[in-house]
Amino acid sequence: MYKKILNSLIDQPLFTSIFVTDFFILLFHRPPFIFSLVMLGGLMAMCMYFGQKLALFKL
Repeated sequence: MYKKILNSLIDQPLFTSIFVTDFFILLFHRPPFIFSLVMLGGLMAMCMYFGQKLALFKL
């Protein structure tokens, strides 16, 4: 399972770098409220994209 996640993150370096930087900016820095809402929305969209792309638990 971890190998599949890492391979998908390595296959798409642009989305991975945007995801990681967005996550750490929201985690360690407090941007203005509206900007943080936009960043959180983008982070949720990327999480949904990666979740759909991985589909770890296909039945």
